[in-house]
Amino acid sequence: MEPTDRLDALLRRFGVQAQQFFDGNLCDRRRFEPLPGRGFLHILRAGSMAVDDGAGTGRWLSEPTLLFYPRAHDHTFTPGAGRGVDLACATLAFEGGASHPLVAALPDVVSVPIREVAGLEATLDLLASEIDAGACGHRHIVDRLFEIVLLKLLRHVLDRPGEHGINTGMIGGLADPQIARALGAIHAEPGEAWTLETLAREAAMSRSAFAARFRELVGATPHGYLTEWRITVGKQLLARQLPVSEVAATLGYTGSSFARVFAQREGCSPRDWATASTTPEG
Repeated sequence: MEPTDRLDALLRRFGVQAQQFFDGNLCDRRRFEPLPGRGFLHILRAGSMAVDDGAGTGRWLSEPTLLFYPRAHDHTFTPGAGRGVDLACATLAFEGGASHPLVAALPDVVSVPIREVAGLEATLDLLASEIDAGACGHRHIVDRLFEIVLLKLLRHVLDRPGEHGINTGMIGGLADPQIARALGAIHAEPGEAWTLETLAREAAMSRSAFAARFRELVGATPHGYLTEWRITVGKQLLARQLPVSEVAATLGYTGSSFARVFAQREGCSPRDWATASTTPEG
């Protein structure tokens, strides 16, 4: 079986953009206040510091480390005595904010020593050289390189979700090569008339074995996950002000069936949800 790209379809539909805001030596305590709809990616390149994640969960980092906060999360860094820490930081704008599928599936913080992330050194070397060079367009290149660092980190998490406290859910399913193929198919083509049989075929498994493993790893039935993914995509399209009838057709529903399923899960009609999501707060 050929390997599947576990992130491609998901990130094509729900993107992420990085924006660097700090690079250099951090000598004093600094608090990073939560930004609505934004995450953080920090690269501790050298030095030691205390990390307070805002819930009394202090940690001490003494080796080069990636710190990833998928959601708006209050955190504070306190460098150790001496020369401070060498740090590079970026904010992350996930499409859909906290409802971005990856953001919703990840813990509040992911902390990984850089030495454990395969293939990261060359990217970090290029990132440092672009920051130092300051040539035209370097900010755009730096931001894209932060996104590459994030993708390499996500690969690492998908290869060992249990190490980060992720035992079930979308990440758990994407960590399994066969279930990942079915999830990738759902992510890429939510409007397809998927059945247990066709999804099991994508995973190259029998229907019974597929259904059991899917539920064990993802924590939902294949049909339940498909429905939730369709609603997630539907809300994205509604927020872009696409007509309800067009959204329904894109997701394989009639207008009335989409309205019924949507209301069961969201407590309101698609049209009312779209109106509320595009109405400025007073």
